[in-house]
Amino acid sequence: MEWGGPNFIVSIALVMTIGWIVNNWIRAKHGYALEDEWGGKTEKAESADIRALRAENAKLAERVAHFEDRVVVLEKIVTDRGFDVAHQIEALRDERSDTRIAAPKRRSSVR
Repeated sequence: MEWGGPNFIVSIALVMTIGWIVNNWIRAKHGYALEDEWGGKTEKAESADIRALRAENAKLAERVAHFEDRVVVLEKIVTDRGFDVAHQIEALRDERSDTRIAAPKRRSSVR
């Protein structure tokens, strides 16, 4: 094989092309940006499905944050001392209404 012959130049071009293809295949497999023919980077195009999922994810994250704030407020209400007092008052009202229901009602006979 001659070092300056056409077979040598074709084999070098073939090895470089195969190397470029393997390099891009590995990058695509792992999600990295691909190289174009001039050494620049080509980012992976984002599909409409991915954009919709990202928008939905952001909306759901916002709702979760909103509900976390509400849970904090509810925890403060439940652990507040006034909440226990309100429950005790309601329990007393329930007891009073239960005793009224249990007692037989008298009918007055007006004839």
